[in-house]
Amino acid sequence: MENSQKKVALITGASGSRDIGAAICRKLANQGIDIFFTNWKSESGWSEIFKKEILGFGVRCESIEIDLSGSNAAYNILDVVSNKFGFPSILVNNAAHSTRDGYMELDAKTLDDHYAVNMRSTFLLCVEFARRFEKTSLESGRIINLTSGQDLGPMPGELAYVATKGAISAFTKSLSAELAPLGITVNAVNPGPTDSTWMTDEIREFLLPKFKMGRIGLPEDAARIIAFLASDEGKWITGQIIHSEGGFNRS
Repeated sequence: MENSQKKVALITGASGSRDIGAAICRKLANQGIDIFFTNWKSESGWSEIFKKEILGFGVRCESIEIDLSGSNAAYNILDVVSNKFGFPSILVNNAAHSTRDGYMELDAKTLDDHYAVNMRSTFLLCVEFARRFEKTSLESGRIINLTSGQDLGPMPGELAYVATKGAISAFTKSLSAELAPLGITVNAVNPGPTDSTWMTDEIREFLLPKFKMGRIGLPEDAARIIAFLASDEGKWITGQIIHSEGGFNRS
């Protein structure tokens, strides 16, 4: 029997109305799940406006503006959400750091900046979530990481991003085996190219023919598969890297 306690979800990287993080918050809130999100460098006042939007779903909502490159960020986030709502049963590691590089530009600082957010904060949130979860009365937990299909084809000019996001896939598979006895599923989702905050008209024109379903992926597409994995129906799925790309053709 599933735990009837009201669910709380922690989502990192909801920093603008059109990004994947915001779509995840909306989707989970629409399912009656309380929302705690992190944001960084959002437009002035945006987080409060968005918080009111989420409250409109009839759930609780709080947030924290935090730089995930900080070595203690994971612990601080879990402290705050626990104090506000109690311990979350759902963790969605959506936040990411991404800059262009390539072999001529790649240097130590670029690698370190990507590592701190994409790997260290994600990995520490995962393991600290599990350590604290084990001390609660929760019967099942969900960890859902975001990756970008680095193993499906090359991404020239994004070496640091590819390396650090690709590591999430390997980490997800091994962590899932460790946490299965605790009742925590661990999966990763690759949403493919998503028309959120980074696409220009030129990029859309280039990508559209590669989507055989006739449109580019939207943040809501990613939110749907994540919501399924977070649901009771997703409890038998763990250790998977799910490529939800709408048939995106990389060739």
